[in-house]
Amino acid sequence: MLKSIKRSLKDLLGSDYLEAVKSVAVQINGMDEAEADFLINEQVDFFPEDYITRMNELAKKTGEQVVAGFSDTNEGAPTDAYRKATHLGAAPIGGIGCTRIGEDGRAYLIAKSEHYHSSLGHNFPGYKLITNARKLGILNATHNNTRGYITRLAERKLVAAANGIEEQSEAMDSVLSSKDAHVLNRVINLETGSLAVEAGIKMMLSRFYRLDESFDMPKYHGKIPVFFVMEDNKEGLTANYHGTTVVAQTFRGMWPEFYGKIADSNLYKVVSVKKNDLDDFKSKIEQYNSGNYKTAGFLHEIILMNYSGIRLTKEFLQGAYQLCHEYDTLTLCDEIQSCMWYDGMFLFRQYGLNPDFSIIGKGFPGGEYPASKIITTYQADTLNQFGALVTNGQEELASLAYLITMEFSAANGENITRMGEVIENGIKSLCDQYPVLIEKADGLGHLAAIHFHSVEKAGEFTKLINAKCVDISAQLYKADCPPGALIKPPLIANEVVVNVMLEKIEECLKILSEE
Repeated sequence: MLKSIKRSLKDLLGSDYLEAVKSVAVQINGMDEAEADFLINEQVDFFPEDYITRMNELAKKTGEQVVAGFSDTNEGAPTDAYRKATHLGAAPIGGIGCTRIGEDGRAYLIAKSEHYHSSLGHNFPGYKLITNARKLGILNATHNNTRGYITRLAERKLVAAANGIEEQSEAMDSVLSSKDAHVLNRVINLETGSLAVEAGIKMMLSRFYRLDESFDMPKYHGKIPVFFVMEDNKEGLTANYHGTTVVAQTFRGMWPEFYGKIADSNLYKVVSVKKNDLDDFKSKIEQYNSGNYKTAGFLHEIILMNYSGIRLTKEFLQGAYQLCHEYDTLTLCDEIQSCMWYDGMFLFRQYGLNPDFSIIGKGFPGGEYPASKIITTYQADTLNQFGALVTNGQEELASLAYLITMEFSAANGENITRMGEVIENGIKSLCDQYPVLIEKADGLGHLAAIHFHSVEKAGEFTKLINAKCVDISAQLYKADCPPGALIKPPLIANEVVVNVMLEKIEECLKILSEE
């Protein structure tokens, strides 16, 4: 069972900083000193019993109309693609825990954490500390040259967590000053995962091309950089997903004519490597470190949630990393999907990996703010300030959201693992009961997938489960991708919530099996 914790702003941010904030609140903003002291010292219960009770009761009403809601014809001004995909009835007017209340007044179970980022569900009580901080007058907007105290504190805590050490320790001092390879000790604050991955790609490219004329010729000048990404089931590029910037999209087979000209001009080359096939990886890394080729980087997720939740094995990734280190090839572990959903917050640590870049977001700010980051090393720190910055990437309240989420996660590591096992075992059990419909279950813990035998059945399942107001989607738009239904409940989902989800899934599978 997840346990609650109580924390104040003073607990998270320290007294020295908050005394300075208080002086501004009282002397400049005119706040009463007693009110300022209350906001600084209020012990906020992150996950109180009454919240859990309301979360559970609402989850049990999934699919029911729980409030009047409202009907409106306002579609906004979307593009045609967005208009086609929009379901106004499910758009939010509120929610609590693992449930969103739609405009139609019905209760929707967010079994995919609002497309993977609401790690602590809706209206998580611990985020009241953000409200308290705003009332104190703590600013959100800063600039790259004036990164605030909260952001700097979050950077240190991220480095500590990524290295599995205590923030206040000799080990931390050693890590921060290290110039050794594969030691994560630098953070760039960005808005989205796409921009964080793009920063990593640019750092990889900087070993082949100069950012501007002020730089010396790079180490691999004149070589053709080769990027490894995960291969789909037809030896193509569509299994990987590393964001929506143009370069990253060429890595997944988009913009084919544009990429064709890039490849023809030998600017860079993208090569797919087979999933969980170390022999294939070894063959290709040898091939593309000969002649004019040089491998620039290996980019991967651990759970391919954009390719039916396929899980990469520890043995494969550990072996691939060893080869990358031997061939001086940078590794980028894209944890936008998996970060925060596992004990220790970084899944790469459970896999025993030492990447040169760790990309995080989504789960860390809990959907409160867009706030992704790239954590990297001394040796990969090759760009100047303007090579990867985002003007509003240093937001202070977004960094506070990080600290709150990290605090709750750190207190519940074992419970997160246990609930992940409950979800994984529950999904596997259902899959075993319907072998005619389902090929297998995949994923790990909260990040789960159901692989159907056919696209048609996966599509029918999605329609049925969505009609029951459970947010599960099927990945059907990639012709060679296993037709999989994707599941990723919030970390606060308990047995009550998970049982509701599993019961609704089973109801749909039973209907399909009787057709």
